[in-house]
Order: sequence, then C-alpha cells, then structure tokens
Amino acid sequence: MLPEANTIDLSPHAATPRSLVERSRRQSARTQVGPPRAVPTFRIGLKRRPGRGTDEAAAFFHAVYSAISEIPSGRVTSYGHIAALIGTPQRPRQVGVCLKHLPDDPSAQWNHDTVPWQRVVNARGVISPRNHPTAVRTQAELLRDEGVEVSRGGLGELSVDLSEYGWFPDVLPSEDNEGGVKEEEDDGDEEEAAGEEDDDDTREEQDVKVKKEEDDD
Repeated sequence: MLPEANTIDLSPHAATPRSLVERSRRQSARTQVGPPRAVPTFRIGLKRRPGRGTDEAAAFFHAVYSAISEIPSGRVTSYGHIAALIGTPQRPRQVGVCLKHLPDDPSAQWNHDTVPWQRVVNARGVISPRNHPTAVRTQAELLRDEGVEVSRGGLGELSVDLSEYGWFPDVLPSEDNEGGVKEEEDDGDEEEAAGEEDDDDTREEQDVKVKKEEDDD
C-alpha cells in the first residue's frame, strides 16, 4: 500500500506538464466507479511553489496507471512507451517507480487488480527484476495465462518477443476515440452549415421568382 506521502523526483530534465494534471482529471472522471476516493499525495524532490508538486506528482501516477490499464490482454509494452504516451518520454524509470508503488488495497481506484502491471516490460522485452524474489516468475505466469509466450534467455532472464506481442500505438485508444468524436462533431457542424446555405439559396431563388412574376404583371 502506498504511504501517505512519497518523495519522488519526477523530472530529470523538466517539470511535469500542467496538461498532465488536466488529462489525469478527465481520465479519472471516465474511470471513477462509485463514490470519489481519496488520491494519495506525493512530494516531488524539486523546489517548487507550495502545492504544485503534490498535484503534478499525483497526476503523473494517475496518468501512468490509467495508460497501463488500456494495454490489451495478450500484449505488452515498455516503460518508455508508457512514458511517451502520457507526454513525458524522458521518464521511463519514473513509470517503473509508479508500478513499484502500485497499491495492493482493493479499495483503491488503482491497484494490482485494476492495473495490468504485468503487461509492462523493458525496452528489450525483458521482465525487469523486482525487489520480491518471486515477482519476475509471477509476472511471467500472468502473461502466459493471457497467451503471451515468455522465454528464458542464456543468462536466465525471462523475456517476451516484442515483434509478436508488442503494443506500441501512437496515442492511447481513449484519446484516439475522443479525437474521433470531435471529428464527427465537426463533420456534423459542416453538414448543418451546408444545409443552411442550401436553404438560403432556395429562399433567394423564390424571391427572384416572385419578383419576376410581379414584373410580368
């Protein structure tokens, strides 16, 4: 379970984008089931204005867990790709830190049951060693249960063939769907505008016809 406050350096190069906070709130609104739950607080190991670090660190954790929850069953991706999908490509290690602190508590919004942590491997497809001695074997077993072939290398490492099981979309499916909805709305607006233009043309034609009849009289 996550401690009440953690010190984590989220940024070796730059601060977490403020847009990450807003995206996290939108994702939370879509995924929240039941009454709102308290979001764990975090401290960033950087000098910042009071309150800013906590919001951004919590947003980063939320964005990571939300992105991982979109990985399909039977597929895997890398820490680096998750970092890139949420707009922080320089932070693959921090993605690993988030998974390290993934709560066991089933009452938490994000926990070992709601976040398919086993679907994240390193950039070479290798299951990264963890603090718990059986964690690597557990991850391999969970992936095999999903139909993913896990092989053992010459040094004893367990790995997945990314060319066969890799999942590397340019954007998260949830964000891609949002873009599709916006395009449909835009198309609808264009069709409505075109219809109004046609109505205007019809009215103009009727006015011309009436005027011509009056002139003939």
